[in-house]
Amino acid sequence: MGAGIAHAFLMAGCEVLVVERDTEAAAAARSRVENAVAKSVERGAAGGPDGFLARLAVSTDYAHFARCGLVVEAVPEIRDLKVSSLQAVERHLGPAAHLASNTSSLSMTGLAAELERPGNFIGLHFFNPVPASTLVEVVVAAQTLPMLVDSAQGWVAALGKTAVVVNDAPGFASSRLGVVLALEAMRMLEEGVASAEDIDNAMVLGYRHQTGPLRTTDLVGLDVRLEIADYLAETLGERFAPPQILRDKVARGELGRKSGKGFFDWG
Repeated sequence: MGAGIAHAFLMAGCEVLVVERDTEAAAAARSRVENAVAKSVERGAAGGPDGFLARLAVSTDYAHFARCGLVVEAVPEIRDLKVSSLQAVERHLGPAAHLASNTSSLSMTGLAAELERPGNFIGLHFFNPVPASTLVEVVVAAQTLPMLVDSAQGWVAALGKTAVVVNDAPGFASSRLGVVLALEAMRMLEEGVASAEDIDNAMVLGYRHQTGPLRTTDLVGLDVRLEIADYLAETLGERFAPPQILRDKVARGELGRKSGKGFFDWG
């Protein structure tokens, strides 16, 4: 997700800094962004890859955030990790800089409460794969300054994407609806109602969804879906309880496209 977000801002003409946890992760992030830029150029993006990549910097040093006007956090969906990452970034930001989280379900108001300048904090929930998705969910914490909501919608428009604005609530709008559909599709597969392919085709062909709920889960990551479902079950009730088939697949390392196998074979 971080690489996809970096790619989106590069293609919009921004100078982009990616900060990773160690040199190995930084090298992998650079490679992912370079590959994404190369594909965009192949598809007809104006300018050569060198021009885009000249505006990309990759580091492991949080101090480099001091020159940024906007930082988008995209660490895994683990609250303690997000809080520690956001606090570490905030310590290096200038007073006029803004901080955003790419969280897909965690309470933005709760995250904002852990920051020194909560009014400068907002949710920018991008969707995977970022280059192909046209949606960004702008999530407004209770502390978010109203002017920042307008700015966020402008940033999203500059990326060539469409913003939907939602107030902070468990799962927001997109994850809450997407997860409940995916969990029911998993239960149907678990019960032998139909194959994964036929369940997905029912939604693609019958309801004009671009991608079926099980293939979408593979793209998002089964581990991510499980974390979100557990959180929603805790906050909204048992209707979001993840089925055993999801827990079993995550335990086996079948995490979707990133591992080569999920509900479908990506090998």
